[in-house]
Amino acid sequence: METQTQTNWVIDVAHSEIQFKVRHMVISTITGYFRRFEGGFQTQGDDFSTARVWFKAEVDSIDTNSEQRDGHLKSADFFDAANHHEISFQSNSVEKKDDTNFIVHGDLTMRGVSKPVALAVEHNGTLVDPWGMTRSGFHINGSVNRKDFGLAWNAVTEAGGFVVADEVKLYINAEVTKA
Repeated sequence: METQTQTNWVIDVAHSEIQFKVRHMVISTITGYFRRFEGGFQTQGDDFSTARVWFKAEVDSIDTNSEQRDGHLKSADFFDAANHHEISFQSNSVEKKDDTNFIVHGDLTMRGVSKPVALAVEHNGTLVDPWGMTRSGFHINGSVNRKDFGLAWNAVTEAGGFVVADEVKLYINAEVTKA
């Protein structure tokens, strides 16, 4: 029986992004990014269904295109960046749907609270770039209830709706290189 070698993949932060979207005052959607992050995964050979995935994002790097809003999001009302410097994810298992689609199950930790999440992953392909590096691309998405992680601040609008929705949609575009 042949044993497959362990392969390490590292996220290329220059060609990747972590984005989130949340409804604001029921009528619009705000998009934000985490500008500083790192991550990667290990596989047996090149079999992505065997991946053990991890990533970390610095809370202080949040960017919603509004310094005032970013400051509020970093405050104790939301992420509490002074006491909780990062958001992290560690996978537990990968469920292969077909040759390009997977569900990654794992624990997401925000504000010191860890909860299980499932993220849909689409593998966009693998290639060798002009410099001889093996690269692979992924589109990852999911959603979480922010209140499950202690991000509970809200206010009621004059019309009776809430300022910030509970559901936060996550979008990650990741380009990784074989280490």
